[in-house]
Amino acid sequence: MKMPSATHPHEPDPDYQQALDEGWLPIREVARVTGVNAVTLRAWERRYGLVVPQRTPKGHRLFSAGHVQRIHDILTWLNRGVAVSQVKQLLDTPQAFSSPVENDWQILRQNLAQAICRLAERQVDDLFNQAMALYPPSTLCEQLLLPLLAEFEQRWQGQFGAQMERSFFHSWLRSKFGARIYHNNRQLRGAPLLLVNQSDLPLEPHLWLSAWLISSSDCPVEVFDWPLPVGELALAVEHLQARAVLLYSSKASNLKHVMKLLHNVSCPKLIAGPTVCIHHSELSVTTRELPDVFLAEDPLSAHRALIQRGLI
Repeated sequence: MKMPSATHPHEPDPDYQQALDEGWLPIREVARVTGVNAVTLRAWERRYGLVVPQRTPKGHRLFSAGHVQRIHDILTWLNRGVAVSQVKQLLDTPQAFSSPVENDWQILRQNLAQAICRLAERQVDDLFNQAMALYPPSTLCEQLLLPLLAEFEQRWQGQFGAQMERSFFHSWLRSKFGARIYHNNRQLRGAPLLLVNQSDLPLEPHLWLSAWLISSSDCPVEVFDWPLPVGELALAVEHLQARAVLLYSSKASNLKHVMKLLHNVSCPKLIAGPTVCIHHSELSVTTRELPDVFLAEDPLSAHRALIQRGLI
């Protein structure tokens, strides 16, 4: 690709358009096809040299099919639990990679846990923001947040101060993801996906993780953090023109009530959370009889199921 001398910054960039015509991809398109947002792609380039795109004289980033494949290779390693700081060595000289360095995920989880135990909101926020700039949401969910929540659930069994820590962390998580979802919703158009907390427990963290993952896939999201009575779910779907409904519960459910709740809801319906494990046999029968009802045990599997069905 020819790169002539730089032009005035406010003039059109003919080289950029020519490159697009030749098949190069802009960063927004790469973000769409890979699921890695532009902020993270820039951080990978700047901090680690993981993906170094071509540049026009005016600074527009341009990506080839090879760059896109490299991003997918990076995601493969990240999804195996490898820290982003180790990935370049694995991609460029895998034979030189004999033993892993310190487990960055474990260190980050420990630092976050310590900050949560101290109720240090700013430190929790700073640590998570740093991680969010480097990793896609699904990787953060799988390698950081879900393990951290599981560790805390064990820690909080009968321990003095447990309710204080739980309230602090769950409140932070809902505020953090609620703000991001609100911001994303302002930028997005189209029918939202409705998530409903069906367990009548406040601040269900996995409900908000699910909402964040869905929102990060450029899908508008509405979250009702409290159960709806029979009949009103269908009314909410009608008012919102929702593309799908996700019912989340971490407890045993009254399945007759759930089926009544879903009655007359015309859009696809996803039942998610530990309730799926608790009622596995009964719900398996239900999904065979009702093809527009499907199941997921956790936020990641819910996110994948929605993608597979073309709902996000």
